[in-house]
Amino acid sequence: MRYRPPFTVDLGAVLAPLRRGKGDPCFRAEESGVTWLTGNTAAGPGTLALRRFADAEVEAQAWGPGADGLLEGLPALLGADDDDSEFVAHHDPVARARRAMPGLRLGSTGRVFDVLIPAVLEQKVTGYEARRSWRELCRWYGQPAPGPAPAGMRVPPTPRAIMSIVDWKWHRAGVDLSRRRALIFAAQVAHRLERAAGLRGAEGRALLRKVPGIGVWTAAEVAQRAWGDPDAVSFGDFHIPAIVGYALLGEPLDDDGLADVLAPYSPQRHRAVRYLEAAGHTRPRFGPRFAIRDYRAM
Repeated sequence: MRYRPPFTVDLGAVLAPLRRGKGDPCFRAEESGVTWLTGNTAAGPGTLALRRFADAEVEAQAWGPGADGLLEGLPALLGADDDDSEFVAHHDPVARARRAMPGLRLGSTGRVFDVLIPAVLEQKVTGYEARRSWRELCRWYGQPAPGPAPAGMRVPPTPRAIMSIVDWKWHRAGVDLSRRRALIFAAQVAHRLERAAGLRGAEGRALLRKVPGIGVWTAAEVAQRAWGDPDAVSFGDFHIPAIVGYALLGEPLDDDGLADVLAPYSPQRHRAVRYLEAAGHTRPRFGPRFAIRDYRAM
């Protein structure tokens, strides 16, 4: 099918938050211009391939039992449900980023559990550790991507697959006890958690936080991707307070400072952060990185 969005869309920027590292088995961006994604739907697993043309049309193909669901969700995935009409840039760096990236929208997958797994894996560990665990869990417990997807692509593990993982496999994947418990608790009530995408906003995030092990940070990370929540700030993040602080004030912030600086952007605080991230603002590197822990050796 071909879809012509009634808005400007930067396909790469909109889909970027869904990619968990270059080796993500559920996301692949090829040099040919095709972006591949996988996901679980109510009808089953599916693979989605997207290509943007110069005339702003997006060509989409899908395979597997979940193909129809993935195609139906294409407009929302590209940001059709996103409304930035009342957004006001209160700082020059945000205003510049917005002018430079008119196609940056907040997309919605509509699928909570698919994005909850990597969010939990990213709790309190380095990105390298989390992405390694994500790759291994997908390889061992995710189904092969339906259709002609690139070699090695997988569908995220289902709740049933997560509950089937034995302790030594968790250990081998480098997932400590607190994160595995959070994933198991979430898998046990996954059908209820999917309601969060319909509730949206603070109510949806509150539903996610009823699961032991899912706090403000994890709920925000899920909300940003599952329903494109424009106000879901990842408080507790190691990088974001510094990114925002240096970009807007020239100095790092803590969470309280981050809340103060972003207060004028409510109820679209995450949108302001997303503009700064997409514009390439980063925290300065003054010292060595965190040491990578290998839970498999503990």
